[in-house]
Amino acid sequence: MIVTGSLESARGASENESGIILSSGAEPGISPKVVADYIHAVIAADRALYTIHVVDRMQDNRIVIATEAWKQRKALPLPAQMLLMGGKLVAMGGSGLRYRLASLWPIYEENGPSTEFEEAGLKAVEENPDEVYSGIITRGDQRFFKAIYADRAVSKACVDCHNGHLLSSKRDRKLGDVMGGIIISFPLNSEKKETP
Repeated sequence: MIVTGSLESARGASENESGIILSSGAEPGISPKVVADYIHAVIAADRALYTIHVVDRMQDNRIVIATEAWKQRKALPLPAQMLLMGGKLVAMGGSGLRYRLASLWPIYEENGPSTEFEEAGLKAVEENPDEVYSGIITRGDQRFFKAIYADRAVSKACVDCHNGHLLSSKRDRKLGDVMGGIIISFPLNSEKKETP
């Protein structure tokens, strides 16, 4: 079951304007949407800093390039590859937190939407890039919060890779274009479970 648009509140709990969940007799908590916003802020900052201070600087000074085949060419990973590798490493940590890049026009099929929720979310953030598409996903007795944030072409390396790649189905990208989304998901219960 997929619930979109709003959060399900715990019995007797309410969410105030700052995203703090208040319930009688319990410690205040943070809404899943705010947690996802925090995680996204860190991911976006890391990616921007890597792009500006490593990739762009090294390429501008003709020291080393960023390329998809970075291991074979002794080069730098592309910013998207760094984000994907970080997401895989975090997933191995066992917390249930997952994040990845996805697109309606992926170069590789595994980077496309994997659920109807993701497809709807990627369409939504493309149309309204300043809005976050989020909801609660229920699988069996497990509940997960999932949020999709617009992913923009943040550097020339992003645009050049997508426009020039043989497998790319969309080759008219420009800086600032929405290229897909950053998908973040985590369990809502305290037990560590697999995240969809």
